Amino acid sequence: MITKTYQLETLTCPNCVAKIEGMLKKTKGISTGEVLFNTSRVKATFDESILSSEDIVAKIEKLGFDVLSEK
Repeated sequence: MITKTYQLETLTCPNCVAKIEGMLKKTKGISTGEVLFNTSRVKATFDESILSSEDIVAKIEKLGFDVLSEK
């Protein structure tokens, strides 16, 4: 398991948070995921043998949010 933090464009509403957290909960391989509204960050712990960091970025961007960086 690995934990990564993704910096997003500024989140403007709680609905944005719910949308991203819903996707994280449904994605196979992610054990925990949370969205930090005040800092516009997503923190996810996932199994690299099932899912890559690039996969998570693609899923976030598919929802309409730009991922600015990851660490």
